[in-house]
Amino acid sequence: MAKISDVNVLNNAPLPSPAVLMHDVARSEEQAELVFSSRAAICDSLFVPDTRFLLITGPCSIHDTAACRAYAEKLAGLAEEVKEKILVVMRVYFEKPRTTVGWKGLIMDPDLDGSDNIHKGLTVARQFLTEVLSLGLPTATELLDPITPQYISDLISWSAIGARTSESQTHRQMASGLSMPLGFKNTTSGDVTAAINAIKAASQPQTFLGVSEEGIASAVSTAGNPHCHLILRGGENGPNFDADSIKVTRDTLLKNNLAPSIMVDASHANCGKDCTQMPAVFKEIVRQRAAGDSSVIGAMLESHFVAGNQKFPQPLDQLTYGQSITDQCIDWETTERLILDAANQL
Repeated sequence: MAKISDVNVLNNAPLPSPAVLMHDVARSEEQAELVFSSRAAICDSLFVPDTRFLLITGPCSIHDTAACRAYAEKLAGLAEEVKEKILVVMRVYFEKPRTTVGWKGLIMDPDLDGSDNIHKGLTVARQFLTEVLSLGLPTATELLDPITPQYISDLISWSAIGARTSESQTHRQMASGLSMPLGFKNTTSGDVTAAINAIKAASQPQTFLGVSEEGIASAVSTAGNPHCHLILRGGENGPNFDADSIKVTRDTLLKNNLAPSIMVDASHANCGKDCTQMPAVFKEIVRQRAAGDSSVIGAMLESHFVAGNQKFPQPLDQLTYGQSITDQCIDWETTERLILDAANQL
């Protein structure tokens, strides 16, 4: 008989259920309280005028947990120093969307060798999130695979849906059931319409196919997520962090009966993927907020110990400590200076 199922599938390895992994890498009461309180504080920053400026900062992606843990320790100290003006949330990105092929992040390939040990990746991700939370830092991530949230979302304070997936019905449905505030990025073309439609869809009740905590395929029904907002990250036609672009976006949100809450990504197309341009972009974002534009509720920075990025794949023992293997980042000294200057200006 001709084979008609799994023709192109090489392997189908079972994973532990979300409930089992959450038991194996459990959150403490203190970590749960931080997630709860930081989500509330982020919602205030997003939707209440004249509250703290929200800053999502950290490595483009987590590939070396030891280096990123050291980064988190320094960021926690800086966050405490500026906490009256800026709500700092660490960027803890485990999944990387690829235009064609490439390393897809720590969850998919934690050993960075193509072995794709997803069980290990999920375990390492949960463990790292608990370590960041134990430092008193809220966490932020981009959610790419719709099954991933079942394993880690209880440890996430804020999340994003990326430029490549803002148009995806699957991701809009997923967002409608998430418990944290969430930002939709404009598409890679620079269009904000898809993100606005995504906010509308995610705020409504949805029913879709999902996975329960027990790991069973299920029909998930949601109430809708009322805490979604827009992220401007530039596009193929250029950046969109300037005051005119912000005004057009604000007016469009209001026209669609949505809160004029705009986060601006200082990286990606807004800096032309050139980390040397990122500080100037960030300063302009802060200037607009300091000048009284309360619709500019926050910013995103890609930051690590060492500026730029490094070629990957390459032998792991030749990787530079504290430098991104995905998009370019600014270095720690620049990050610290920008955040302290922003706190003084706001």
